[in-house]
Amino acid sequence: MSQGKKMVERTAKISLNRQLNLLGISKGSFYYVHKAESEENLTLMRLMDEHYMEHPYKGVLQMHDFLSGVGYHANEKRVRRLLRKMGIEAIYPKKNLSRLGKAKYIMPYLLRGLDIDGVNQVWQIDITYIPMKKGYMYLTAIIDVYSRFVVG
Repeated sequence: MSQGKKMVERTAKISLNRQLNLLGISKGSFYYVHKAESEENLTLMRLMDEHYMEHPYKGVLQMHDFLSGVGYHANEKRVRRLLRKMGIEAIYPKKNLSRLGKAKYIMPYLLRGLDIDGVNQVWQIDITYIPMKKGYMYLTAIIDVYSRFVVG
Protein backbone atom coordinates (compact mmCIF):
# COMPACT_ATOMS: atom_id res chain seq x y z
CA MET A 1 0.00 0.00 0.00
CA SER A 2 2.84 2.45 0.78
CA GLN A 3 4.32 1.81 -2.68
CA GLY A 4 0.97 2.76 -4.19
CA LYS A 5 0.88 5.95 -2.12
CA LYS A 6 4.30 6.90 -3.51
CA MET A 7 2.98 6.57 -7.05
CA VAL A 8 0.26 9.19 -6.53
CA GLU A 9 1.21 12.63 -7.87
CA ARG A 10 -0.77 15.67 -6.79
CA THR A 11 0.39 17.73 -9.79
CA ALA A 12 -0.50 15.13 -12.45
CA LYS A 13 -3.10 15.73 -15.17
CA ILE A 14 -5.23 12.88 -13.79
CA SER A 15 -7.33 13.79 -10.78
CA LEU A 16 -6.36 12.51 -7.35
CA ASN A 17 -9.59 10.47 -7.10
CA ARG A 18 -8.91 8.78 -10.45
CA GLN A 19 -5.31 7.94 -9.49
CA LEU A 20 -6.44 6.40 -6.20
CA ASN A 21 -9.19 4.47 -7.98
CA LEU A 22 -6.72 3.06 -10.56
CA LEU A 23 -4.29 2.00 -7.83
CA GLY A 24 -7.05 0.47 -5.70
CA ILE A 25 -6.37 2.75 -2.73
CA SER A 26 -9.22 4.20 -0.70
CA LYS A 27 -9.23 7.92 -0.04
CA GLY A 28 -9.33 7.37 3.71
CA SER A 29 -6.24 5.17 3.75
CA PHE A 30 -4.39 7.67 1.51
CA TYR A 31 -4.91 10.51 3.99
CA TYR A 32 -4.50 8.35 7.13
CA VAL A 33 -1.57 9.27 9.37
CA HIS A 34 -0.51 6.56 11.82
CA LYS A 35 -0.81 7.68 15.42
CA ALA A 36 1.91 6.52 17.82
CA GLU A 37 1.20 5.15 21.30
CA SER A 38 0.82 7.76 24.03
CA GLU A 39 3.55 8.32 26.61
CA GLU A 40 1.27 6.84 29.30
CA ASN A 41 0.82 3.65 27.28
CA LEU A 42 4.59 3.43 26.70
CA THR A 43 5.14 3.79 30.45
CA LEU A 44 2.58 1.06 31.15
CA MET A 45 4.21 -1.20 28.54
CA ARG A 46 7.64 -0.64 30.10
CA LEU A 47 6.36 -1.45 33.60
CA MET A 48 4.54 -4.57 32.37
CA ASP A 49 7.65 -5.69 30.45
CA GLU A 50 9.89 -5.34 33.52
CA HIS A 51 7.34 -7.16 35.68
CA TYR A 52 6.92 -9.88 33.05
CA MET A 53 10.68 -10.53 33.05
CA GLU A 54 10.44 -11.32 36.77
CA HIS A 55 7.05 -13.10 36.66
CA PRO A 56 6.46 -14.64 33.19
CA TYR A 57 3.46 -16.65 34.39
CA LYS A 58 1.25 -13.64 35.10
CA GLY A 59 -1.60 -12.93 32.71
CA VAL A 60 -3.88 -9.98 32.04
CA LEU A 61 -5.72 -10.01 35.37
CA GLN A 62 -2.57 -10.22 37.47
CA MET A 63 -0.87 -7.53 35.34
CA HIS A 64 -3.94 -5.36 35.92
CA ASP A 65 -3.60 -5.93 39.68
CA PHE A 66 0.13 -5.13 39.50
CA LEU A 67 -0.50 -1.83 37.69
CA SER A 68 -3.23 -0.90 40.18
CA GLY A 69 -0.82 -1.63 43.03
CA VAL A 70 1.85 0.59 41.48
CA GLY A 71 -0.65 3.44 41.10
CA TYR A 72 -1.66 3.29 37.44
CA HIS A 73 -5.32 2.91 36.54
CA ALA A 74 -5.81 0.95 33.32
CA ASN A 75 -8.75 -1.33 32.63
CA GLU A 76 -8.30 -4.98 31.67
CA LYS A 77 -9.10 -4.38 27.99
CA ARG A 78 -6.29 -1.84 27.76
CA VAL A 79 -3.84 -4.13 29.54
CA ARG A 80 -4.83 -7.00 27.22
CA ARG A 81 -4.38 -4.81 24.12
CA LEU A 82 -0.95 -3.59 25.24
CA LEU A 83 0.24 -7.09 26.16
CA ARG A 84 -0.97 -8.37 22.79
CA LYS A 85 0.81 -5.51 21.03
CA MET A 86 4.04 -6.36 22.90
CA GLY A 87 3.67 -10.04 22.03
CA ILE A 88 3.66 -11.11 25.69
CA GLU A 89 1.77 -14.25 26.61
CA ALA A 90 1.54 -15.90 30.02
CA ILE A 91 3.37 -19.22 30.44
CA TYR A 92 0.98 -21.99 31.42
CA PRO A 93 0.51 -25.69 30.64
CA LYS A 94 -0.75 -26.02 27.11
CA LYS A 95 -1.79 -28.90 24.91
CA ASN A 96 0.61 -31.85 25.18
CA LEU A 97 2.93 -31.33 22.23
CA SER A 98 5.39 -34.09 23.17
CA ARG A 99 3.08 -36.77 21.76
CA LEU A 100 3.81 -37.84 18.22
CA GLY A 101 1.77 -36.16 15.57
CA LYS A 102 0.79 -37.36 12.13
CA ALA A 103 3.50 -39.42 10.43
CA LYS A 104 3.67 -37.20 7.33
CA TYR A 105 4.88 -34.24 9.47
CA ILE A 106 7.64 -36.10 11.36
CA MET A 107 11.05 -35.09 10.02
CA PRO A 108 14.24 -37.07 10.70
CA TYR A 109 17.10 -35.49 12.69
CA LEU A 110 19.66 -35.03 9.95
CA LEU A 111 22.69 -34.33 12.19
CA ARG A 112 22.53 -37.62 14.09
CA GLY A 113 25.79 -39.50 13.60
CA LEU A 114 27.33 -36.67 11.55
CA ASP A 115 31.00 -35.96 12.33
CA ILE A 116 31.37 -32.17 12.29
CA ASP A 117 35.03 -31.60 11.45
CA GLY A 118 35.16 -28.35 9.51
CA VAL A 119 34.12 -24.74 9.36
CA ASN A 120 30.84 -23.85 7.56
CA GLN A 121 29.67 -27.46 7.64
CA VAL A 122 26.75 -26.88 10.07
CA TRP A 123 25.14 -23.62 11.22
CA GLN A 124 22.67 -23.02 14.04
CA ILE A 125 20.28 -20.10 14.57
CA ASP A 126 19.13 -18.47 17.80
CA ILE A 127 16.50 -15.77 18.45
CA THR A 128 16.64 -13.68 21.64
CA TYR A 129 14.15 -11.15 23.07
CA ILE A 130 15.73 -7.85 24.21
CA PRO A 131 13.68 -5.23 26.09
CA MET A 132 14.46 -1.65 24.98
CA LYS A 133 13.63 1.76 26.43
CA LYS A 134 10.66 2.22 24.08
CA GLY A 135 9.40 -1.30 23.40
CA TYR A 136 11.42 -4.39 22.52
CA MET A 137 13.35 -6.03 19.70
CA TYR A 138 14.56 -9.45 18.67
CA LEU A 139 18.20 -10.41 18.10
CA THR A 140 18.80 -13.22 15.62
CA ALA A 141 22.25 -14.85 15.44
CA ILE A 142 23.59 -17.51 13.05
CA ILE A 143 26.46 -19.51 14.59
CA ASP A 144 28.92 -21.94 12.99
CA VAL A 145 28.80 -25.14 15.09
CA TYR A 146 32.45 -26.13 14.58
CA SER A 147 34.18 -22.80 15.28
CA ARG A 148 31.40 -21.21 17.42
CA PHE A 149 31.86 -18.09 15.22
CA VAL A 150 28.86 -15.81 14.76
CA VAL A 151 28.29 -15.83 11.00
CA GLY A 152 25.40 -13.38 10.85
